[in-house]
Amino acid sequence: MSNESQRLAQQTMAFVLAGGRGSRLQELTEKRVKPAVYFGGKTRIIDFALSNSVNSGIKRIGVATQYKAHSLIRHLQRGWSFFRAERNESLDILPASQRMGDTNWYKGTADAVTQNIDIIEAYNVKYVLILAGDHIYKQDYSLMIQQHVQSGADVTVGCIEVPRAEASGFGVMHVDDDDNVLEFIEKPADPPAMPGHPDLALASMGIYVFEANFLYDLLRKDNANPDSTNDFGHDLIPELVANGKVVAHPFSRSCVRSSSEPKPYWRDVGTVDAFWQANIDLTDFVPELDIYDNEWPIWTYSELTPPAKFIHNEEGRRGNAVSSMVSGGCIISGAQLERCLLFTGVRAHSYSTLKGVVAMPYVVIGRHARLTNVVIDRDVVIPDGLVVGEDPELDAKRFRRTEGGICLITEAMIDALNDETAANA
Repeated sequence: MSNESQRLAQQTMAFVLAGGRGSRLQELTEKRVKPAVYFGGKTRIIDFALSNSVNSGIKRIGVATQYKAHSLIRHLQRGWSFFRAERNESLDILPASQRMGDTNWYKGTADAVTQNIDIIEAYNVKYVLILAGDHIYKQDYSLMIQQHVQSGADVTVGCIEVPRAEASGFGVMHVDDDDNVLEFIEKPADPPAMPGHPDLALASMGIYVFEANFLYDLLRKDNANPDSTNDFGHDLIPELVANGKVVAHPFSRSCVRSSSEPKPYWRDVGTVDAFWQANIDLTDFVPELDIYDNEWPIWTYSELTPPAKFIHNEEGRRGNAVSSMVSGGCIISGAQLERCLLFTGVRAHSYSTLKGVVAMPYVVIGRHARLTNVVIDRDVVIPDGLVVGEDPELDAKRFRRTEGGICLITEAMIDALNDETAANA
């Protein structure tokens, strides 16, 4: 990080949009918003955007919350309370419906910022960085802010380079050789290619850098427009492409990689299949995402737990784990694990067999259970002898089974199964 980029980061406030429902994660977001969903053994999804901000030198952060926000707010209070006002640091939690003297939900991503302009203005920052709180990646935002200042852009848009064949599901930027955005096309059938890279397209990451006063004026003008949906991607960015200067910032220029990460890593874990895959990928011998990189730590709330424990050493009852990640407080009691990721405090009891299991905190797995390719929500108690992942039709009747063959198991599903078992007894 150069002195110039560090100076610019200190003049910036990061505004994290963390109110999305995340409905494609199905029952995983029944009790919590998508940014508060657990990821990687001990973190939550929002920790990546927040850690990127802190590691980039940005110490003024606002988090706009909305749907099912309690779990997220509790996590922020427990894990992100180390900011000190006397060091010009702050983290503001900004719930919807409590601003501007009304009871409005945030109507769109831009409205979430508009309703909190007075708070941002009070910090007297020079730049505002708008972030989505629901993606997994490591990025030095200071480099993007530096490009914004040097280019003289009205807004700089963070973009990921994706294969053109896969870009139709994104908002795609058509750019010239100097990264100026000529056109912003939502989910195009024929995505425009990057200059010099005919097989790649630039897709918006939902990350924007603005000069603060310019943003305030823009938001107030948009708020006064009755035809606007008050959304950055739908309203403000297309308007600036047509009438202003919009510059793209390819993610590859500022992504943070350790020596073991071969290429830029960015994931939207917005479906159960994608969520399971991204977690299980961390158990690879050399995973594409290095969460062990001490030079770019992922900050989070760390519970005080004893070390993981593996017990019993009898034939058929041996506590062991192969190609797996096992968090603190877990007890593997005579269970066999293969390519699993267990969050804090999971108990796997004797004679159980787990393959491709992502278990949230404090899951209990009963004796003789056989689980294959499942995601288990927090605090679920798996009954003795339960078999999941071997009979697709039966799994689909009992649990949420995805197109990719992953089963999501929640407490309500287990309660219904127990009621059915009791009724048939």
